[in-house]
Amino acid sequence: MSDTPFTRRRFLGTALGASGGLALAACGGGGGASTPAPAAAQKVTQAQIDEAMNKDTELTLWSWVPDLQNEVDLFEKKYPKVKVKLVNVGAGAVEYQKLRAAIKSGQGAPDVVQIEYQYIPSFTLTKDLLDISPYATPEVKSQYPDWVWSQVTNGEALYGVPQDTGPMGLLYRDDLLKAAGVEVPKTWPDFATAAEKYHAANPKSYLANLAPNDPGHFVSYLWQIGARPFSYDGTKTVKVDLASEDAKKVAQFWSDLVAKGVVSVDADFNTAWYQGFSNGKYGAWPAAAWGPVFLQGSAKSTSGKWRATDLPQWDASKPASGNWGGSTDAVLKISKNPIPAAQLALFINTDQESALKLATEQFLFPPSTNVLKDPKFADQASPFYGGQKVNAKFAEIGATVTPDFAWLPFMDFVYSNFNDTLGKAIADKTDLVAGLQKWQDGVAGYAKAQGFTLA
Repeated sequence: MSDTPFTRRRFLGTALGASGGLALAACGGGGGASTPAPAAAQKVTQAQIDEAMNKDTELTLWSWVPDLQNEVDLFEKKYPKVKVKLVNVGAGAVEYQKLRAAIKSGQGAPDVVQIEYQYIPSFTLTKDLLDISPYATPEVKSQYPDWVWSQVTNGEALYGVPQDTGPMGLLYRDDLLKAAGVEVPKTWPDFATAAEKYHAANPKSYLANLAPNDPGHFVSYLWQIGARPFSYDGTKTVKVDLASEDAKKVAQFWSDLVAKGVVSVDADFNTAWYQGFSNGKYGAWPAAAWGPVFLQGSAKSTSGKWRATDLPQWDASKPASGNWGGSTDAVLKISKNPIPAAQLALFINTDQESALKLATEQFLFPPSTNVLKDPKFADQASPFYGGQKVNAKFAEIGATVTPDFAWLPFMDFVYSNFNDTLGKAIADKTDLVAGLQKWQDGVAGYAKAQGFTLA
């Protein structure tokens, strides 16, 4: 599949077989349109909500989260008149194709649907999502950091309730780094030095891998450094700035390491890549907050040897991270029951018991500060990570994710084009900056061909 966030969804199944209750994110990217914002919608009163929730109602929810019925049961217990049909029609692109077909035909569309952050603009472009801000209390916004809230809003309009995120940190094999005499890198220059030293000590192993098939992973590096390659005004104007100076700095950094042969360029999320974590091929993994549970399930023989820390920094005096992964629950505008549908999306992700279940039973990394601070989540110590409280560590990292990262309304093309441009340069071990420029040109050309105006 062309956009590798799809493979990360398989982490959910892997995680459920793992022990320890660390957190996991569902899938790729962040979202959110930008100005101009739509006019504020009329607020729904609590009396209207109470009336709607006390009527016999049937809702359909599309989601690929395993065992989400547990959270649905909590909702139906609170609102016994509302019955929810939970359907898994597939994840990511598979779901989106079926969703667009159902919307177009006017038949079979759900009331509530799971959508990744980076694909929200493609559905606001076609005006298919309901602004659920009139159905939410002010306390909802207060649960989320600004960078998370910006992924689901356009001005005052709210197009999805955050379900999970993937702030970026560094997972590393403590034993392997010590054996190679390598210090845990604090900065990216430190990381480059460590990669050379580590590979010299282990000629068949690498400190890290740069996957040629994973645009979401690379985009998270752009997010961290402060590059803002995309923006969308909500109508017909987009910005495509993949070849900015910050982005070129990231590409050149990795290009140098690839040219020296001190990082691998293996495709990720396949059997050989999974085995690399067990057999010591990779000494570290710049990973999102869902990475700890994945390793815990797929590299069981290495239990106790891994640790988690911050992503290496470009400026150690200004800690910053990016995000890789996450999704929302959104309500379709064509829903015949907008109030109950909005309450379902809100309840699953903001009710404390439900949201805590998502974090500790389905292993989604929570966006809500209420859950991040809950001792049942934050205080879990993992034997796999030497007793480290990895959830708490990634909660700290999440607070450093830089805000205001936006997406284009055609991220499916952006990610597929990566494979033919920058991804190909990575796989072929050629100039990554040139590959980055080809990516820029490909996406900009597509935007023009689709009738968008380039800012």
